[in-house]
Amino acid sequence: MEVDVKEWLKGKGEIFLRNIGIREGQVVLDFGCNVGHYTIPAAKVVGKGGILYAVDKDMDSLNRLMSTAKEEGLKNIVPMHNRSAELKIGLEDESVDVVLLYDVLHYMDTAERNKIYNESLRVLKNGGLLSVYPKHYKSDEPLWSLSNMQLEDVIREIEDARFSFEMQFYKELIHDRHYNSGYILNFTKK
Repeated sequence: MEVDVKEWLKGKGEIFLRNIGIREGQVVLDFGCNVGHYTIPAAKVVGKGGILYAVDKDMDSLNRLMSTAKEEGLKNIVPMHNRSAELKIGLEDESVDVVLLYDVLHYMDTAERNKIYNESLRVLKNGGLLSVYPKHYKSDEPLWSLSNMQLEDVIREIEDARFSFEMQFYKELIHDRHYNSGYILNFTKK
């Protein structure tokens, strides 16, 4: 594990997530969590009274995440293996305070992104937070499905999915295994 990731998991990630709006006692869904670079610090922020649902299609990544959670003494993470093309999340309507879509949108075409926006809308409580890190859009290392979209296009697409754009942050955060600076877009459920 690189120094950046260790440092992130030992405090910087928690500070970052508090700054974007995650609070103690909340229910958070980390969609496309991978090995947990956001899941682990989010679980620490929400604490024993909160729950962190970690959704990923790769079982090996979820197993690594849960191994790290065990090492950290975290018991509030619920792994959810989801390989469904429908992108359905097995949670009740309006049961989540925050949905994180960090560094995942570029993997999805427009139809898939709309499915995950709709599913996020379904599981979020009224006034709930959708926080998005849209890495790989046109002006930020363009890649795959976001390579032709500017940041404003991503914002408009999510607004069209019935979310209200609240604010954007330009922050240092972890991308893959290293620090990177990028935009975080926060929306609320209308």
